[in-house]
Amino acid sequence: MSNNYASYLQHPVFKVASQIVTEKNLEAYVIGGFVRDLIIGRPSKDIDIVVVGNGLDLAQACANKLKVKKVSLFKNYGTAQFKYKDLEIEFVGARKESYSENSRNPQVEIGTLADDQNRRDFTINALALSLHASNFGDIIDPFNGLEDLEKGIIRTPLDPATTYSDDPLRMMRAIRFASQLNFKIENSSLQAILENAERLSIISKERILDECNKIILSDQPSRGFKLLFSTHLLHQFFHEMVDLHGIETIDGKSHKDNFYHTLEVLDNVAENSTNLWLRWAAIMHDIAKPPTKKFDAEIGWTFHGHEELGARMTPRIFKRLKLPLDHKMKYVQKLVRLHLRPIALVKGFVTDSAIRRLLNEAGDDIEDLMTLCNADITSKNEFKVKKYRNNFAIVLEKLKAVEEKDRIRNFQPPVSGELIMNTFQLGPCAEIGTIKSRIKEAILEGEIPNEPKEAIEYMLTLGKELGLTPSKHPLEEKIN
Repeated sequence: MSNNYASYLQHPVFKVASQIVTEKNLEAYVIGGFVRDLIIGRPSKDIDIVVVGNGLDLAQACANKLKVKKVSLFKNYGTAQFKYKDLEIEFVGARKESYSENSRNPQVEIGTLADDQNRRDFTINALALSLHASNFGDIIDPFNGLEDLEKGIIRTPLDPATTYSDDPLRMMRAIRFASQLNFKIENSSLQAILENAERLSIISKERILDECNKIILSDQPSRGFKLLFSTHLLHQFFHEMVDLHGIETIDGKSHKDNFYHTLEVLDNVAENSTNLWLRWAAIMHDIAKPPTKKFDAEIGWTFHGHEELGARMTPRIFKRLKLPLDHKMKYVQKLVRLHLRPIALVKGFVTDSAIRRLLNEAGDDIEDLMTLCNADITSKNEFKVKKYRNNFAIVLEKLKAVEEKDRIRNFQPPVSGELIMNTFQLGPCAEIGTIKSRIKEAILEGEIPNEPKEAIEYMLTLGKELGLTPSKHPLEEKIN
């Protein structure tokens, strides 16, 4: 049991709640995830208090004692909540639930503590901590949740098939907790999830995504995804990722299993970043390998263009999964499109020109791109991995040196369209775009430095090639 357990019981919220519960001779308990996390020493900010009877009155009385001014009451649901410092506290009356086949929304009636614990998803979430002074701090544990916590087991209080069929989101939650806590789902639960996987269809995409993102943000997300795959839950909402699974062999030549490769890349990224969208880029980086897979008798399996097709698939997948279609999606799309570029630099001679182009295209996401590409180096050949990682270090140094010298990241050519128009007295025309494009190319290729003076001189040279005559000399005006 966590060392914080006893000290947390002295928290003002618990002391005040206990005082009121005892004075009014109520039956009330802290229940669920907060108790679980308190026992294992995991940070938690959400406290659920269940009252046998009316939870609204206890919520108001506690808020008054704690000098909390705003209490949100939801009389139709019999719940109330308020914030106290950094805690979110919710009060609810103990209830009994029953479900219909086509909805996860239960029929609710007033119940006992036992009824309330019976309706909980897992034994480790059914733990209740008494608030009455007569047994303050005692844990009511009818399903051996403490033992399951100690052994690291995810188990349902009642029959798992009924538990998961009643509310199929619990299947995602089981895998999420297994992934977050590094627990094992007991065998009858795993079998029940597999048998009920198609029931996930009655759950909204938003709720599925919320659980999926929590799995992705766990320390070792591959653990959760392997469970999603083996129980066929992943098949219900992300078939493109499922399609990555498998190895095909022709003439003795095989390709790697891109599903497990993707999970290895995801774990590698997770070791270095908590950025959810960088982790999504790891999931998506090879997503187009199945539709681009071809066999060449001479070189074996190829996946030409999978980075470009993967970038084009990203908006469609994000839309279906209810992921945001804003700058986060564009960030993932960019990393998917560029993820082979640093690898190509590692394999060959690194030119300043190639570095400049990569810096220009990746912009402020260059560090994240390099993190992704470094994570993409997976092989059972340790010598090969070490060689690539060493080459990556060289590329990173080159990136820093070129960036410092040429300031190419997110750069705009020093010559604007307006300056070109004023210099040659032009209206909107193709020549303006041609001149701007060639100046940018010249800078990226290192033919001219990324400086206004040299860029303007080059503009005049290009104008002369195109038969344009400057009406005035912009160099002296611009520089002086």
